[in-house]
Amino acid sequence: MERLQKRIASLGYCSRRKAEELIKEGKVFVNGKLVIELGFKVEDKDQIMIDGIVLEEEQKVYYLLNKPRGVVSTTSDEKGRKTIVSLIDTDIRIFPIGRLDYDTTGLIILTNDGELSNLLMHPKNNIEKTYIAKINGKLLPNELMSLKKGVVIDNIKTKKSKVKIKNYDKNTDTSIIEITITEGRNHQVKKMFERVNHKVLKLKREKYAFLTLEGLSSKDYRTLTIKEVQKLYNLAKNGK
Repeated sequence: MERLQKRIASLGYCSRRKAEELIKEGKVFVNGKLVIELGFKVEDKDQIMIDGIVLEEEQKVYYLLNKPRGVVSTTSDEKGRKTIVSLIDTDIRIFPIGRLDYDTTGLIILTNDGELSNLLMHPKNNIEKTYIAKINGKLLPNELMSLKKGVVIDNIKTKKSKVKIKNYDKNTDTSIIEITITEGRNHQVKKMFERVNHKVLKLKREKYAFLTLEGLSSKDYRTLTIKEVQKLYNLAKNGK
């Protein structure tokens, strides 16, 4: 027996967090009966249906994409904007692990493995994400230290970060900063820089755990190897 939201995620329909939302919205049926209780448990033999679709076990797939600017990191968009899943040539229902803003580029993983998604996104597992940010102005020593120690955004202090100044251009009065965080809060990097009085002009995620964008141009993607997937599981389960 396992919780309904976990079973939905393991079947590859969506992440566990999204499954919880669908249950609360009254969109999930088990053996023909509506279920809205998050603690509801099911067996492998139980039939789960969402929006008229009966969930069945699918082969797990894993993609690493170099997300371009102007694409939303969702499976659908009410405004009709291009979604990240439309860039992957597959008939299998996939979803992104976490999100990158509409104007943010770089590395993102898409999969139908809800268990891995939940492990990687959970803050306690400390998965590192490295970004390159172009900001206005020059980052001062005290601002650099504040970012490293953590700043308060949305009334909650961020975890410690790794921050390096890569370059400062006097002509344009802009800086290139490398920042590594272990959380995935909404617009986190942009808000962190805003907290120290700098605006992010461009943002790109260049690394996720040990994965990089090597060999991938904008819009390009590749499948993860079995070893890479196993390594992600190991990192997440060890909380590193």
